[in-house]
Parts: sequence; C-alpha cells; structure tokens
Amino acid sequence: MQILITNDDGVTHPGLLALTREMRQLGEVTVLAPDRNWSASGHAKTLDRPMRVRETRLADGFPAWMSDGGPSDCVALAMLGLFKHPFDLVVSGINPNANVGHDVTYSGTVTAAMEAAISDVRGFAVSLDRPGELPISETDFGPAARAARRVVAAALAHELPKNAILSINVPYLPDDQIRGVRVTRMGTRIYNDALDSREDPRGRPYYWIGGASPTGLAEDGTDYGALVEGYVSVTPLELDLTDYALHRTLQEWNLA
Repeated sequence: MQILITNDDGVTHPGLLALTREMRQLGEVTVLAPDRNWSASGHAKTLDRPMRVRETRLADGFPAWMSDGGPSDCVALAMLGLFKHPFDLVVSGINPNANVGHDVTYSGTVTAAMEAAISDVRGFAVSLDRPGELPISETDFGPAARAARRVVAAALAHELPKNAILSINVPYLPDDQIRGVRVTRMGTRIYNDALDSREDPRGRPYYWIGGASPTGLAEDGTDYGALVEGYVSVTPLELDLTDYALHRTLQEWNLA
C-alpha cells in the first residue's frame, strides 16, 4: 500500500507529522507537502512557472519532500511521476481547523484530496475542529490522527472506489470522549467576514478580509452538527458540481 501524505499548512506543521506517524501503520508512506502555508488556497494549480522539489526531514527524522507549489501541485507532481511508484491513496492534513460546509471550496486540505480523485486515486482530507484560541504549539493532533487511521483502514477494507473523496472532521476531544463516527452531508457554514480598509503611509488604500471566526448551523446529519455533538464527521464528496434540479428546470426553458 503506497500512501502519499500532503497538507496545506506546510511540511513542518505538527498535524502532518501526527498524520504521517499513523498512516505508516497502514503502508509505505511518502511525504510531499508545500514548503510554506497555503491555507484557503482552494484548488490552485501552478502553470506559469517551474516548481522546485527538495528533500527534507520531519521533526522525528522521517524523510520527506517539500515543494514551492501548493497542495494540489504536490499531489499532481506525485501522480504525474515524480516518484518511481504509483500511489493507492492520498491523505491530506491534519488541518488545524474544521473544513465543513462551503469550507471545502476554499480548503487546500480538501482540494488536495480532490486532485487525487482526478487521477483516479482515493483522497482523504483530515481536519481538526481546534478551538480558535488554542495555539498550534499546544494542540494535540494525536486523537485526530488516530481517528483518521481508523476511517482510512475501514475505507480500504470495504474497497472504497478509487476516485472517492472523504472529508474527515474530528472534534477536539480526547480519544475516550469522542462519541463515535457519523457519515454526514455538507452543512451550512456561517461566515462573519468583514472588510478592513486602511491606508499606507503614502495615502494609498489597502484591504484585509477579516472578521470573527466562522460558525455554522448544527443541523442533524451534517458535518458541523456531528462535530458539535462530539462525533467524527465523514463526508463523501464528488467533483461533479452539477445542480441537477436546476438542470432539469433549464431544459424546460427551451433555450435553443
């Protein structure tokens, strides 16, 4: 079993280290991740410049590779033959914040898994619902990594289709307080974005997109609802974004 590990927070992130340690129990692991933070980069692919790939090591000494491309670039490089062997699955994470609802369209963590599916390889995105005020350096990624290993192992045992995408969100709880696993749908994310307009010393305007942390609607059966109740959320995703109900309506318009 050949497993590619990546993320959108950079190769030195402790969430990637925790995930790598757990995935090594399931097969041969190759790490290729960005050399810097690409959070909220979405499904970006670098086509206008060459990319560099360099060897490095994780904090525990495990060999890894890093690229100056983004998460999707890292997966594409691996799928297109950077390494001598093909891959059976891609596991991305652990993101230090949940990726629920419309977050999946922004998330480099999730879109790395989508890039795997484009190459007909199973993709898993792992995210941790860390309290916003908790520093990364004090965050325990262990329970999320172990939960991810169990979900990935179950998916393999049940022969998950090769182009499947699973978004795994884990509540920030100790192992013995996680209530279980729920298969969910995408919920409703509530964004509290605000535009912060300022001027530089020469009087020219510049802008930050800021605001309070997002919340969500804790609806039954959704990814956000599962997290609120202390469950691991597993949401199957697909790349087909067609709105089939609207598709049928548009056909009735006789646009031709």
